Amino acid sequence: MNLTKITKIVLYCLPLPVIIISMFIGPSNMVRFPESFFQLFSTHSDANQLAKSIILDVRLPRVLLTFFVGAALSVSGGALQSVFRNPLVSPYILGLSSGAAFGAAFAIATSLLPMQLSAFIFGFASVGLCYLIASQKRQISMVSLILAGIIVNGIFTALLTITQYLADPFKLQSIVYWTMGNLHNSNWTKFLSSVIPISIGILVIIVFRWRLNVLSLGDDEARTSGINPTRNKLIFVLAATLASSAAVAVAGIIGLYGLIIPHIVRMLNGPDNRTAVFQNIFFGGTFLVLIDDFSRSVWDFEIPIGVFTMLIGAPVFIYIMRKSNVGWDR
Repeated sequence: MNLTKITKIVLYCLPLPVIIISMFIGPSNMVRFPESFFQLFSTHSDANQLAKSIILDVRLPRVLLTFFVGAALSVSGGALQSVFRNPLVSPYILGLSSGAAFGAAFAIATSLLPMQLSAFIFGFASVGLCYLIASQKRQISMVSLILAGIIVNGIFTALLTITQYLADPFKLQSIVYWTMGNLHNSNWTKFLSSVIPISIGILVIIVFRWRLNVLSLGDDEARTSGINPTRNKLIFVLAATLASSAAVAVAGIIGLYGLIIPHIVRMLNGPDNRTAVFQNIFFGGTFLVLIDDFSRSVWDFEIPIGVFTMLIGAPVFIYIMRKSNVGWDR
């Protein structure tokens, strides 16, 4: 058995033990692994009932929601990188995260639209605007796409700031803390509201994942293979937007996560999207659960998870830019 097969087995088997152990990580001294694991099957005391409530009603929905958010961002990032044939593309870089964040904040401040719908509308609008700005004669260069993403991010960040400025003071604190990227208010209601759109978006990418390999070769090669590149790009952008916007609506802005995870997966197992999509799901979800465990257990207070993904993602982004030799001639 070679190293690649071992890596794949580890990626596929890692989520379950990480999810189980993560349910027993937290500030409460009443819940510890492994003794608290057996309390789940016991009803003999009030302490057991309290421990069971902490695990099943507080920590389990948070761990599962974190896993789905990480999977959504990493799968969306990998799909968008293949569609745009650009290693620096991600939901954050394209402005999708900031657009969805503005949509969610707008829904919180005004209550005019459901949060999920508002996040999807403005997330898709941000990607479309980024594509229009960067497109020149049906060609998109790496630098123009990155610059377009910066512009779109700036626009929706400004709109988000205006929303915060005009928001009710009681809602302002929720919006500000939410934009940092956090999962401290996770519950079964949030999980159930987000798992359906995230699952639909991921499922669409899974079904059509083999077409990502063709699209990554270019439009001419895609047409030669009998694939309509415009229609298929739209399918993947819609699916990635649906999954990412649903994740942003419940978790806030988790910066650069959709950029670094697809690159790590490619470094471990190659660029074949037929398998990389599944590996992004398992590794992306598991790694965000581990980051969340760290953010809520290292100190007495909880630091928003978006802070850690930014601190990890920024050096990786710089490394990728230098390795890709991004210049004015591209």
